[in-house]
Amino acid sequence: MEDLFHKFENLLFGQNHDSEKTTVKGKVVLMKKNVLDFNDLGASVIDGAYELFGQHIAIQFISATHADPGSSENRLRGKLGKPAILEDWISTITPLAAGESAYEVTFDWDEEIGLPGAFLIQNLHHSEFYLMTLTLENVPGHGQVHFVCNSWVYPSKHYTKDRIFFANTAYLPGETPVLLRPYREDELGILRGNGTGMLEEWDRVYDYALYNDLADPDDEEKVRPIIGGSSEYPYPRRGRTGRPSTESDPNIESRLSLIESKNIYVPRDERFGHLKRSDFLAYELEVVLKFLLPEFKALYDATLDEFDSFEDVTKLYTGGLKLPEGDSLDNILNRIPSQLFKELVRSDGEGLSKYSTPHVIQDNPSAWSTDSEFAREMLAGVNPVSIQLLKEFPPTSKLDPLVYGNQHSSIRSHHIEEHLNGSNVEEVVKANRLFVLDYHDSLMPYVKRINVTSSKTYATRTLLLLQEDGTLKPIAIELSLPHPNDDKLGAISKVYTPAKLGVEAEIWKLAKTYVAVNDSGIHQLISHWLNTHAVIEPFVIATNRQLSVLHPIYKLLHPHFRDTMNINASARNILISSGGVLERTFFTGRYSIELCSKIYKNWVFPNQALPRDLILRGMAVEDANSPHGLRLTIEDYPYAVDGLEIWSAIKTWVQDYCMFYYKNDGMVQNDTELQSWWKELQEEGHGDLKHEPWWPKMTSVQDVIDNCTIIIWISSALHAAVNFGQYPYAGYPPNRPTLSRRLMPEPNTPEYDELKENPDKFFLKTVSPQIKSLLSISLIEILSRHTSDEIYLGQRECPEWTMDAEPLKAFEKFGNKLKEIEERMVKMNKDERLKNRYGPVKVPYTLLYPSSKEGLTGRGIPNSVSI
Repeated sequence: MEDLFHKFENLLFGQNHDSEKTTVKGKVVLMKKNVLDFNDLGASVIDGAYELFGQHIAIQFISATHADPGSSENRLRGKLGKPAILEDWISTITPLAAGESAYEVTFDWDEEIGLPGAFLIQNLHHSEFYLMTLTLENVPGHGQVHFVCNSWVYPSKHYTKDRIFFANTAYLPGETPVLLRPYREDELGILRGNGTGMLEEWDRVYDYALYNDLADPDDEEKVRPIIGGSSEYPYPRRGRTGRPSTESDPNIESRLSLIESKNIYVPRDERFGHLKRSDFLAYELEVVLKFLLPEFKALYDATLDEFDSFEDVTKLYTGGLKLPEGDSLDNILNRIPSQLFKELVRSDGEGLSKYSTPHVIQDNPSAWSTDSEFAREMLAGVNPVSIQLLKEFPPTSKLDPLVYGNQHSSIRSHHIEEHLNGSNVEEVVKANRLFVLDYHDSLMPYVKRINVTSSKTYATRTLLLLQEDGTLKPIAIELSLPHPNDDKLGAISKVYTPAKLGVEAEIWKLAKTYVAVNDSGIHQLISHWLNTHAVIEPFVIATNRQLSVLHPIYKLLHPHFRDTMNINASARNILISSGGVLERTFFTGRYSIELCSKIYKNWVFPNQALPRDLILRGMAVEDANSPHGLRLTIEDYPYAVDGLEIWSAIKTWVQDYCMFYYKNDGMVQNDTELQSWWKELQEEGHGDLKHEPWWPKMTSVQDVIDNCTIIIWISSALHAAVNFGQYPYAGYPPNRPTLSRRLMPEPNTPEYDELKENPDKFFLKTVSPQIKSLLSISLIEILSRHTSDEIYLGQRECPEWTMDAEPLKAFEKFGNKLKEIEERMVKMNKDERLKNRYGPVKVPYTLLYPSSKEGLTGRGIPNSVSI
């Protein structure tokens, strides 16, 4: 009847309304809450009831080409189409396992909408859902229009404005269709928030805060300084949660209880996906600390906290530690939640902590202790970013002599010349063959404070000689303590050199161990946590606050921020907090994050570029005739060789991408969002360093390319290089102990006699005790695993992430380049001439292989700092 009426109307008035109005079909793909939130079937039932009472999910398109004449504002906005609801919500079967649901939606299409540039969605249901995509078919005059959303949509009662999603086209601010600009600006305003109040799970606010949530002012043992916001303790900013302050100190943010800790605020779109089991990391580790360890102490004899032999350590990977049966074990099982405890107590019931065998002892259980492997791991291990060329002999200190006295090295020529293969010191320095691993200045200000605790440590310097075969050998280790009477009196140092026989060989092994302890701490706190996790979080926050989802640089960087705020929030809550896992397991103890802060003072963003870093450390020099314009000081330096390949591929991809959108420098200078982003990064995100002269400009296309390349490098390859080798190398505690509990034994003392009598037992009583080793191994096993939902460099979550063909083609080229690079890496690892790629332990260097499978692989470059 309605069709007949329209035909009569057309005949009567000579109008063809059918030519103006039509219907357009769309498909919405989403995941329901009950699929993603622990199979919360109740959510689906309640949402079904809401549907029956007319509370639907409605979508309204916004025109990019036709203005809304009824706009009440001075600025024109795109015309709104008629709302349409998702069809058949109740009858569409929701999968019980994680999966997608697709819904049809039919729009009465008004030609005045023209090209839809965005849409509003109103969720009148009880529960949130994860909106993935919306695809329109056969839009009149435009064909298919695709929207990539990938965002949580909460019930409308939680929003002051309906959620908006934009079509999958990138626009610089000045090139955005005029009718969409107000919507673009409104959305950024919502993401910035108003800087007040406690943030709830449905809030989408990105804002900054100091690290004032690590301490407990009501517990004397957990009082810590606020990190960030002062010249004494500078630090990158973290995401604001808005939690209330503690009653005893208004400057300290209150901490969440154990039960609540999994709900620490990060914007919901930044939270781990449903497949990421490490979402339980914080909760389960803290439970282990609070309940499991005391129970074990009650179950075992007096030697519970010690490995009595290296065979005891090996049992962790063969048979585990047998758990006694009875009420005590039942008590443990009842009080510890699932995931981490499953790692500790295997389902076969055989014992505690039957771990995977770390790569470093798989082929040869003793090769880790050789001098050559000790040195090789500085080039190809889990911390290959600290070694430097020694340009001046003996090494010098930059510590203030008015505060610390003479801190220059006590190593002299007579200590090392017999280990220089016939050369003298002057010759090897001039030939660029003498290298140093120098932690002296970083640690000396803390040694005295650390050594009044149960930890005992030194500030260390290690000298290494580059040999004719391209390998390094350690030739001297200096162990230094502050003067017992006054710091101003300088360091008390002793130099140790290689020995192969008797107690002297055991002393040398202990000297290497103190270096390994220092390297483990610096690696975890600085190379890993500070230089990837902490420094990148302000970039995540600023990007979401200042760059619209429409901005091409947002689209470029967004994949490299996935899960970072979530893993950092978990780390603040349990790993780096006062009394947390790092303080309990690393020699730096309560001074861990304070030490990070002191070293952050010297952080320089441009120096994070791999070529610049290698040059500054003396590990490379500029050479136009060498690959990537650099000649390596050590030709077989696996981290640098592979890293430069990855760096070059990233930079080429970024260049291809950025030059498509920025045709000249003026476009960069006139990009208001880009300029606001870069300004906020300096003044807010890294505000404690905002006055540093080294901050790069953002005034040219090359500036955009250079700065974005560094951001992607830090988030992907640098993090991969210092993270995913943790279990392969440190999963065997003697190789990378995290703390030492006694100082070097001196001749004619009971400790010295003990060392001579049973050197293995003495070693094990010096390094991390058993319980702390178990906790550390459990932690790094989780941190070293790839989850099943990981997305790697050269991949995207959605293949239609942009509608621009040239960037898509450039990204495909980038992916193919990474595959070629990986093939070359595989071939190099088979080249027996490259001894540093394999080493005595026969572990090939795979940490910068771009691809990986799920699990504990020791390879793969995820797009982001996601674990």
